[in-house]
Amino acid sequence: MSNQTPHDWLNEHGDYLYRFALARLRDTHLAEDAVQETLLAAIQSQTYEGKSAPRTWLTGILKHKIIDLIRKQSREKPSEDLSQTVADEGVVDEFFNESGHWADRPQAWAAPDDELEQKQFLVILQNCMDRLPKKLSRLFLMRDIFEDDNQAICKELEISPTNAWVMLYRARMGLRKCLELHWLET
Repeated sequence: MSNQTPHDWLNEHGDYLYRFALARLRDTHLAEDAVQETLLAAIQSQTYEGKSAPRTWLTGILKHKIIDLIRKQSREKPSEDLSQTVADEGVVDEFFNESGHWADRPQAWAAPDDELEQKQFLVILQNCMDRLPKKLSRLFLMRDIFEDDNQAICKELEISPTNAWVMLYRARMGLRKCLELHWLET
């Protein structure tokens, strides 16, 4: 067993667990609740055997808590018609022709790494993410930011691979349009 006691876990891993939860849940209160439930479950279960790092073990518990929260949210809210929501927000298939190829290629960024480091870009990106429907935003984060596996994403969001592809396309197009309006045009 590690030299750390359960009481050290909050100090050592609390910030990491909170950032992990916040990135997936995008709600400060839900993220705090998920971390609290994780630490409580870890202390109550007393199953930590030291075979992995405490952070790895705690993150595994946190992932399950996040999945439970997402499932609970989806049961409590009526399912939204994504195609109507995306159409209402002005995201249309204007970027592709009938064969599915780019009609108008996205603008090339001179140095994406430099732009990503700029705080202003991150603020605009977050604002654009907030404009997307929650499920589209979550899917984009999981796939394109955290590079999660498609199968795991489909399981967590309870969607089919085809639906995931369509939703990811819509999320990318929505973000592209928003970034072109609010970042690239400034």
